[in-house]
Amino acid sequence: MESSSPSVPFPLLQTPIESNYRACTIPYRFPSDNPRKATLIEVQWIDLFLNSVPSFRQRAENDPTVVDAPDKAEKFAQRYTEILEDMKKNPESHGGPPDCILLCRLREQILRELGFTDIFKKVKDEENAKAISLFNGVVRLNDDVEDDGKRVENLIRGILAGNIFDLGSAQLAEVFARDGMSFLASCQNLVARPWVIDDLDNYKVKWTKKSWKKAVIFVDNSGADVILGILPFARELLRRGTKVVLAANDLPSINDVTYPELVEIIAKLKDENGLLAGVDTSGLLIVNSGNDLPVIDLTNVSPELAFLANDADLVVLEGMGRALETNLYAQMKCDSIKIGMVKHPEVAQFLGGRLYDCVFKYNEVLNY
Repeated sequence: MESSSPSVPFPLLQTPIESNYRACTIPYRFPSDNPRKATLIEVQWIDLFLNSVPSFRQRAENDPTVVDAPDKAEKFAQRYTEILEDMKKNPESHGGPPDCILLCRLREQILRELGFTDIFKKVKDEENAKAISLFNGVVRLNDDVEDDGKRVENLIRGILAGNIFDLGSAQLAEVFARDGMSFLASCQNLVARPWVIDDLDNYKVKWTKKSWKKAVIFVDNSGADVILGILPFARELLRRGTKVVLAANDLPSINDVTYPELVEIIAKLKDENGLLAGVDTSGLLIVNSGNDLPVIDLTNVSPELAFLANDADLVVLEGMGRALETNLYAQMKCDSIKIGMVKHPEVAQFLGGRLYDCVFKYNEVLNY
């Protein structure tokens, strides 16, 4: 389902008055801070975005769809760098004070103004093709696990391993460009449990004892993330009788999968009978979330998503942007999962964990 209507609040989010909803997880400043002086946290996050400028410039200058791409890529780098430096001097400039939503928004606005609509398109297509070729093998490995609890742990580990394909992280973008990434190796090399937030054992117990009628899953990155991580998990839910709604971005942002791309991926993975590795997909829906950033403010989603989510009893937010940097403490009216890998030192520091640590936060609502 494609959205063209004004955004609305996500219906399963506790109302802001009830939950004091704030999209950004990390408090960048407090009321007592000087509004004209950047806080230490604001400077750290501005520097994080500054460090990513070279990798974005490189992707932009190699965009074959844009005339004079190298010159325009340099203009992007200069303009965005100037804005970030301005915000260090005056956090209220350029619509501040800054947080991860504003910093992402400004970056995307500059790219789009210069004609760059999807600078990660080539690498997304390549990684999607690789992951599609591996999908059936990954599913078979999961299906071979007879114990329900062990199988769902494998599926969760797959989501976390896939989530490492994140070109918004300057460090991971450099590693990916140099070495590539192996999904199975990533599964085996996740940091040891217990993770910095680790409700997996509790969720495994609930998985074996209850079922959900409908799940809404906010997906994250292209490639191994959505195809080898999220889709095997979604398929397992379908096999258990749960209807599944996959919510993907409206517009391209970093290497996040978009709604049209996800529709195409699912079409390629289904067989001639419409089955996903042998599982009926009549209960699977794909919807435009209405979002155009790697982070999300749940007070602004598409009406189509809001309609489909209204009777769901499980919400899954996946990825560092949607589930950690935003919405980690968002309260839902139903059961919820926030899952992602910690790929920024600033997030690790805030959570008291390690770089590349994992988060699996499960909240059960008994009276929904």
